[in-house]
Amino acid sequence: MKTYAIGDLQGCMHEANLLLDKIAQQADGAYAVIFVGDLVNRGPDSLGALRRVRALCEAPGSNVEALLGNHDLHLLAVAAGVQPASRGDTFDAILAAPDRAELMDWLRARPLALRRGAHLLLHAGVLPEWSAEQTVALAGEVAAALQGPHWRTLLATMYGNTPDRWDDQLRGDERLCCIVNALTRMRFCTADGRMAFGHKESAQAPAASGLLPWFELAQRRSGDVTVVFGHWSALGLLLRDDVIGLDSGCVWGGKLSAVCLEERSLLQVDCPEYRHSKAKKAR
Repeated sequence: MKTYAIGDLQGCMHEANLLLDKIAQQADGAYAVIFVGDLVNRGPDSLGALRRVRALCEAPGSNVEALLGNHDLHLLAVAAGVQPASRGDTFDAILAAPDRAELMDWLRARPLALRRGAHLLLHAGVLPEWSAEQTVALAGEVAAALQGPHWRTLLATMYGNTPDRWDDQLRGDERLCCIVNALTRMRFCTADGRMAFGHKESAQAPAASGLLPWFELAQRRSGDVTVVFGHWSALGLLLRDDVIGLDSGCVWGGKLSAVCLEERSLLQVDCPEYRHSKAKKAR
């Protein structure tokens, strides 16, 4: 069975439908789909995107899954009343929807990372100390907390940039926050593996900063698998043996991309500039 990974939708439901049609035509038989996070926000139809992906995941015999991204977690926090909405949020229709509670329960039950054969799928990045197996296990810790009795506490405490590096001795809120930041927010790290969140508008950090994309760190333990991620629209589509970056800037007037993991074949659809380019500073 072929598996297709799809980059950040961010509420671009029309384009998602076009891409899903292309996948069905190319696959010509049974296939699986994994959305790598950020189903909602900034695009024109976050409610439609959330309903459509949920329906695909819950269909009988479904081979569709969706991972949590930072915008999905932000929606959960706002819906739970533990975080105010941001200025650029475009998910009011979800908050006012009659099926809001069911949608939020479904979203809260989504994983943060999946292993599919030689591929590790997540939204943002993997810290250098983590193997693929440890990454999935740590993602499971967050998923368990999101489905546990104190899930609102996690959503309230996951904001912030510290701790900025991994330590196996981390516990409680600090441990979960570090995992969430790596899996859903990270782009750059220092050479010794500290997450750096100050640069997100470019594919390259300032020359004097000493920062590197997380996947360029020499000591990365997840180098034995291909890590599939989204989140980094300034980086754009990236196809390498060890990493596949799928955020090709749909909401910014780029493309919505899908890659067949077994064949490395690429499918894309063009997207209007739903968010004006000057808003890219807020990415």
